[in-house]
Amino acid sequence: MKQFGLSNAERIKSKSEFDLVYSSGEVLFSSNQKLKAVFKIDKETEQAVLKAAFAVSSRAGIAVWRNRVKRLMRESFRTNKNILKSIVDEKKTRLLVIFSPVYLNERKNKKIALNDVLPDIVDLMNQIKTRL
Repeated sequence: MKQFGLSNAERIKSKSEFDLVYSSGEVLFSSNQKLKAVFKIDKETEQAVLKAAFAVSSRAGIAVWRNRVKRLMRESFRTNKNILKSIVDEKKTRLLVIFSPVYLNERKNKKIALNDVLPDIVDLMNQIKTRL
């Protein structure tokens, strides 16, 4: 896998994986409460797996705005995934993470940039890292 890529093998795509994370995962909020991460850690696995998904509720804004937020969250994760990848590889764990905005919506933030999302994603990743 490429160091800074985000392949299909690194994305949560199936309904069963989404259900697993939402039903039995832990929830963390970023320090300024803009984003949340729901994650599930399985420690008894043969190989290390790190998968992520990015979900935005339709109540957050119009489709163009929601897709932009997903792209920004995906880019933030993609460039900083080494924070989690090294520990997941070292401990041979399976980590599934779903990132989504909480208090980030189109009414409050008409224009959104990478600077608005990146610190929160990194903060959430560091919080998850401490729980591994």
